[in-house]
Amino acid sequence: MNNMFAITAAAVCAFAICALTGPFMIPALRRLKFGQEIREVGPSWHKSKSGTPTMGGLMFILAVAVSGLLLFRDRRGIMLMAISLAFGAIGFADDYIKVVKKRNLGLTALQKFLAQVFVSVVFVLAGMHFKVFDTSIILPFLNRPVDLTWLYIPFAIFIMIGVPNSVNLTDGIDGLAASVSAVVSIFLTFLALAYNEVTVAKFAATITGGCLGFLLFNAHPAKVFMGDTGSLFLGGAICAAALMLEAPLALVIAGFVFVMETLSVIIQVASFKTTGKRVFKMTPIHHHFEMCGWNERKIVISAIILSAILCTIAYIACV
Repeated sequence: MNNMFAITAAAVCAFAICALTGPFMIPALRRLKFGQEIREVGPSWHKSKSGTPTMGGLMFILAVAVSGLLLFRDRRGIMLMAISLAFGAIGFADDYIKVVKKRNLGLTALQKFLAQVFVSVVFVLAGMHFKVFDTSIILPFLNRPVDLTWLYIPFAIFIMIGVPNSVNLTDGIDGLAASVSAVVSIFLTFLALAYNEVTVAKFAATITGGCLGFLLFNAHPAKVFMGDTGSLFLGGAICAAALMLEAPLALVIAGFVFVMETLSVIIQVASFKTTGKRVFKMTPIHHHFEMCGWNERKIVISAIILSAILCTIAYIACV
């Protein structure tokens, strides 16, 4: 009961901080002219969103950081916060180049990749050194750990790079990335409780609260975008929590919307390069559904329902 109260308090605290910060931060971002430029390759109707403040992920980053300092400061909590902030910092650098330097593509792909590899390697090696996690992962449905031994390090690094970039790709329409992240973090909260990992549960709960608070301003029509600052922070937080729970494979199920966004891009590029034909009307796949006539709310609601179903399946498969 005490744990549930603390977890609920973490979520409520993060939600409240984000909700109260928004009315002050959004005008500040607008005054600083931190407006999003819409790329020419995107859907033409998204051009009306040009100028909407970006880097709004700072709102829930602040909410999660303050809630964490107030409610959990043990080794696991510090490491979870550190890796999330490190990925958020990479996203911030990318956004800063876009909005201040007016270079719409931000960091180069190589710069972003090397930075992500560096922070991922540090996190994985530090986690193993401090015995925050070992080289085992849980096999869903079989519900037993498998020791990957030396293969664990490249596997974990792959997850640490893949998940944040998948969340980043998902952040293409109002409220999508924040909504799916909220559902996945609820799953991680309950899985952590089942594994008696209270700190991880509190951390995941703050992610949920922060995302829900952010959705007050990011749901369609969005008043602010999270930017790479927010999407990479969320991705780093989600995959770090999954690794601490030894549940990265369960995350593939629970976060399949993220996986689907990335796969759609890979399939589209591979198909076009090999056959000259496109499988989807536009990628990531949420743009395909837009081109098929779905409005943004319908896409987001569908993603939430799908994520909730898959998170339920992933939970059952792991407990």
